[in-house]
Amino acid sequence: MRTIINSLLLALFFAPALVLAQNTVTGVVSESGTNIPIAGANIIVKGTTTGAVSDFDGNYTVSVNTGETLVFSFIGYQTKELKYTGQSTLNMSLTEDASLLDEVVVIGYGTVRKEDVTGAADLVTTKDFNQGPIVNAPQLIQGKVSGVSVTSSSGAPGDGQEIRIRGNSSLSLNNNPLIVLDGIPLDQGGIGGSRNPLNMVNPNDIESMTVLKDASATSIYGSRAANGVIIVTTKKGKSSDFKFNLNTLTSIGSPIAKVDVLNADEFRDIVTNHPQANATTLSLLQDYDTDWQDEIYGNAFGQDHAFSALGAAWGIPMRASVSYTDYGGILKRDNFKRTTGSISLTPKLFDDHLKIELNARGNYTENFFGNRDAIGSANSYAPTQPVYDANSPYAGYSSWIDPATGLEPSLANTNPVALLNLRDDESEVRRFIGNAKLDYQLHFFEDLTATVNIALDKSNSHGRTIVSDLMPTTDPTWNGSENTYRNESTNQLFDAYLTYNKTFNETHNLTAVVGYSYQSFEYNNYSYDSELEERGNTYEFIDKSKNVLLSYFGRLNYDYDGRYLVTATLRADASSKLNPDDRWGYFPSVALAWNIHNESFLEDSALNELKLRVGYGEVGNVNGLGEYLFLTRYSGSQSNANYQFGNSFYQTYRPDPVNPDLRWEVGNTLNVGLDYSFLDRRISGSINGYIKKTKDLIANASIDPFTNFGSRIDKNIGDMENKGIEFAINLTPVQTKDFEWSINYNIAVNDNKITDLPFDQVTGGISGGVGNNIQLHTEGEAPYSFYVLQQIYDANGKPIEGAFVDRNGDNIINDADKYVHKNPYADVIMGLNTNLNYKKWDLSVITRANIGNYAYNNVASGNSYLNGVIPTTNNFLWNIHSDYLNTGFKDQTDNNFLSSHFIEDASFFKIDNITLGYTIDDALKDTSFRIYGSVQNLLTVTGYNGLDPEINGGIDNSFYPRPRTIVLGLNVGF
Repeated sequence: MRTIINSLLLALFFAPALVLAQNTVTGVVSESGTNIPIAGANIIVKGTTTGAVSDFDGNYTVSVNTGETLVFSFIGYQTKELKYTGQSTLNMSLTEDASLLDEVVVIGYGTVRKEDVTGAADLVTTKDFNQGPIVNAPQLIQGKVSGVSVTSSSGAPGDGQEIRIRGNSSLSLNNNPLIVLDGIPLDQGGIGGSRNPLNMVNPNDIESMTVLKDASATSIYGSRAANGVIIVTTKKGKSSDFKFNLNTLTSIGSPIAKVDVLNADEFRDIVTNHPQANATTLSLLQDYDTDWQDEIYGNAFGQDHAFSALGAAWGIPMRASVSYTDYGGILKRDNFKRTTGSISLTPKLFDDHLKIELNARGNYTENFFGNRDAIGSANSYAPTQPVYDANSPYAGYSSWIDPATGLEPSLANTNPVALLNLRDDESEVRRFIGNAKLDYQLHFFEDLTATVNIALDKSNSHGRTIVSDLMPTTDPTWNGSENTYRNESTNQLFDAYLTYNKTFNETHNLTAVVGYSYQSFEYNNYSYDSELEERGNTYEFIDKSKNVLLSYFGRLNYDYDGRYLVTATLRADASSKLNPDDRWGYFPSVALAWNIHNESFLEDSALNELKLRVGYGEVGNVNGLGEYLFLTRYSGSQSNANYQFGNSFYQTYRPDPVNPDLRWEVGNTLNVGLDYSFLDRRISGSINGYIKKTKDLIANASIDPFTNFGSRIDKNIGDMENKGIEFAINLTPVQTKDFEWSINYNIAVNDNKITDLPFDQVTGGISGGVGNNIQLHTEGEAPYSFYVLQQIYDANGKPIEGAFVDRNGDNIINDADKYVHKNPYADVIMGLNTNLNYKKWDLSVITRANIGNYAYNNVASGNSYLNGVIPTTNNFLWNIHSDYLNTGFKDQTDNNFLSSHFIEDASFFKIDNITLGYTIDDALKDTSFRIYGSVQNLLTVTGYNGLDPEINGGIDNSFYPRPRTIVLGLNVGF
């Protein structure tokens, strides 16, 4: 008892001294490098509960005793500690922590801390985006996320991408993921004249992209989430003085390789010694040596300039940006121009109870489409012919002439340069996307927040294709043509939801969301054809349509003490595309997670994160399904099939098949994952294993005669399965004051198989023959598998023409001998990225690899036959692919087109980008400069004999080559 009394007396004696030593400290918390104030930073007196939170301008005030330690922290920044020595003002700069930038993840209708995510979700932020001449959002994350494949459809500037998250989920519907921009689910169908609907936002405006991969993460988006979700978040304003940024670059792209066709000498030799050669054909040979691919391809120059301002005006945080992009294509006359403007306002009112987010962005795109028909023509036009001929009736371009008609011979290929220069194909596209989002935390019930999000996505296009009357043609009445079109698309969104957030007894955390969503899509299309008008046929076409999606959704997040987490989601969707009886789909999910690193038995371990996740969910799909197929519709007859009454011709209408029984395609996914991080986050990553099943696949099937208006119709008749493993690791092997080296590696293995399909589906049309298909959907195999005849080779490995394995043993080679041989989708995809920073220097290297993907070389299969050199008309010659020198094939037959010889291993390793930069911080006051140079598409290592092994869909036919691009750029911040 005496000891206690003595202790109390001692405390009372020193109490006045302690009070006198306590001071009030003020200061500003800001970002290191930019000096932008940080709102919401925590300032805590270490070892106590005393602290403060910085306001909009980064200001804080806290009481602290001399000798105590202040701890400054904010999500996404390195925590700093400073011993207090009596200052009255103490400013603190926090540095972004790359390992913590992903601390907050957007999951749809809300956000969660990375530690609390229960589904398979990956976040890529500005710091880790791909660099170079990036035109649209998906290019920023190419090779960055395990299990995500982003493949550009061609090398044309601004063209779209095929995006696959964990493989294909459908046979006939859209397999691309849902893209959500600032809370607005986008319509990816696009409109006429638009190269890619994702071109509407300049990549410089994007802050982060979250990829939701499994159904437990995506089911909050219900029917549109069957193929995953990519959430794009743009940069927003901050409560600070204005900061400005200018990013400008220039680029030059050049062709890397050419299709391997016969050169002029090889061509002359083959024509001269051809068994069908005669005086007429030999007279067609000239002495020129024309490389037609050199004539249609050239260097492509580009420029991209973006300016942004970020700060606060009249107390309102805002960000505004403008940009101009101009990229030429390596195909001559191909060009893409884009002008964008955006503004974002994020004010807070009523003591921060009302948060307002206003976003508006406009986009104007001008396209000049180079005539891609010139690509195929350049691969087959005789190299002995000149580009120009002063005696030609076709604007001076050389051309084959049929002596009997004085016109271009039937089936002759047209001068590639004439195809480029005598056709103008242009469009202008305008797009506006805007939304107003209000979050109101109820004054009388602060645990509840009401949110309303209203959005409009409207675009229109005008385009025209004008072909000169001087274009070489077989039509004696040809006088040129003009085709024009106008398209309009309107996407309207209304979301309303309530969020309840409450912590009970400091250990039970509950967040519940319940809401309603309405989204409508309207299309209004018009086109005109001058040739049809001249022929007295219907020449104007009007197509209007609309579909609506009505939804109710709810989500419950619960965690106990940061250790045990549960997420449950339910969404109900009704689509006007389906009949009223099958219109509603219900998509539930549940996920469990255990933050093992928060357990007491790991308290002193080197672990920063160790989380085990298990999730199951269902999602639906009708993306790409036609409008109102369950109603009776009528289609007009073609212009050459009008009905004659007297001397007049009239368009007739016929009923289309009625399809009242279509239901949702439904996908369900079981996912097991592990997130890990240790050694102060120097090593982190994730592992995921999944089984993804799609049932009620929509596929084309035959129907009983006289039961409908047609012989085939789409039905729900199949099932499909994807299963795989994903692994990602982030390493920081070296981290010192002057030098940092980080590595990201990801790998994914996916097995995609059709598990139930009563009717085989042929697909994959090819060039060569009439109506030939090279791919098949069949039970037990991957979708889009190649379906071919098995080629027989001689002892030297040379294919024997017409010799195929008689697989059914009936001594006849026909379709019954075809077999499934490989498929175009990789079994393994990998990404390896590394970043080095030494003082003011930075270097990044981005690489990718695909293993197990195959391609059908249709460029070779369709045009590598001796007898194709001299057509039977004898009025023109035809160059062929040099694969003829390997095969010696003579005749173009259906069996040769379907030979397994042309299925090639298209596995590859690519160095996508190398960027080297240097930053100057002190050249001018409060101004930083970063100068950088990069090379894009630097190297491809592959055994594939075509131009590029990365071919969407696996059929390589007249592919627009991807260029190698050199970039010089400057970024200025002030």
